[in-house]
Amino acid sequence: MENQVTTTPEQNLERLGITLGPARPLVGNYVTCVRVGNLLFTAGQGVDEYHGKLGRDLTVEEGYLASRQSMINLLKVVKQELGELSKVKRVVKILGFVNSTEDFIQQPKVMNGASDLLVEVFGEKGKHGRSAVGMAQLPNGTAIEIEMTLEIEE
Repeated sequence: MENQVTTTPEQNLERLGITLGPARPLVGNYVTCVRVGNLLFTAGQGVDEYHGKLGRDLTVEEGYLASRQSMINLLKVVKQELGELSKVKRVVKILGFVNSTEDFIQQPKVMNGASDLLVEVFGEKGKHGRSAVGMAQLPNGTAIEIEMTLEIEE
């Protein structure tokens, strides 16, 4: 990352051409995130653009873009909750659910879209633990759903 020490996460997003609008509306009886001490746990975020199964309907490259979009949706939630992304002290872990065929085994390559974006936005603070698992189906046929745990500071 170029000069990560002096740029904010929002400036990094701007440099990437990403604008964080409002968070997606809730579709059930839950909240978008929960704070426990200095940890922030997000609900899972899917995507509106990519639907179907990896290994049948979507390529690994499309899955990569879907996970990147899912992470943008998560960053919208975090921004809405914290006001500014610079309050993120560390990305602790992300858990990615990939809607995939039984024989698809490239879930980690799909999840790299989200992981790469986190490092582009937060630098070293964006490096995280991760799980990438294949699922038989996801809500509304979305290609991916990701949830995230963050350490925050006020």
